[in-house]
Amino acid sequence: MGAESGVASAAESGVAGFYERIDAGRFLSTGYTRGPWDPGSQHAGPPAALLGRAIEERPGGREDMRIARITYEILRPVPIGPLELTTSVLRAGRGTEVVEAALAPAGAAPVMLARALRIRVVGEPVPAVVPGPQVPPPGEVGPTPFFPVPWEKGYHSAMETRFTEGAFLESGPGTCWMRMRVPLVAGEEPRPLDRVLVAADSGNGISAVMDFGRYLFVNGDLTVHLHRHPAGEWVCVQARTSVDAAGIGLADARLHDEKGPIGRSAQSLFVAPRGERSQ
Repeated sequence: MGAESGVASAAESGVAGFYERIDAGRFLSTGYTRGPWDPGSQHAGPPAALLGRAIEERPGGREDMRIARITYEILRPVPIGPLELTTSVLRAGRGTEVVEAALAPAGAAPVMLARALRIRVVGEPVPAVVPGPQVPPPGEVGPTPFFPVPWEKGYHSAMETRFTEGAFLESGPGTCWMRMRVPLVAGEEPRPLDRVLVAADSGNGISAVMDFGRYLFVNGDLTVHLHRHPAGEWVCVQARTSVDAAGIGLADARLHDEKGPIGRSAQSLFVAPRGERSQ
């Protein structure tokens, strides 16, 4: 699959996206959003990207600002079905603003919240400082299979994954390039922020230190910091997970595109033997 063929070819061939737009604030989630834990619940990556897009697209939003940090609270599993999005401005300033977005099933209470810090982009460039080393590019490795999931269609089939370190079926740190096979919203061009947010929630799976068949390791939040928005189709998640015996974990990741580092993500984890309620 060449650099021009990923999401673009899927959209042109009529392949649905993670969501179908009903109107400005309502969306219908498709089977591509299905996560690995429950056939009726979404992987948090697609709704995270949808909330990020809502913040960027909100009416009256300033075009000279960019999301530098976005934090998600996953209040309950996000169901597959019709969803409603709302946004509000919590603080508006000359150089920064804080915007909140909520995602809810039709007529129900929110299941996921996002609060974003947007920073004004300066008119005159400042010296760029690029932290951290580059990672091997995705072209140097082949596709990597997802860990076993008992259904054919879901987030795992909507994303292409290529590991340069570790694998879904290996324990420990992992470095994985990810690319969307379908658009975030059917028939609409993916945005740079879509690409990074739909991938960033995968850090705990990429760096899993627990057996997927025996343990749950579900995140109740996600925070993404971006000093630069990604360029190109690929986003790399370079992650490692730490878990305390009390069942609380942290998945911490560096985020890259093919030009270099773009930011970081972190997830707080609930870890327990399978059979315990996660939320």
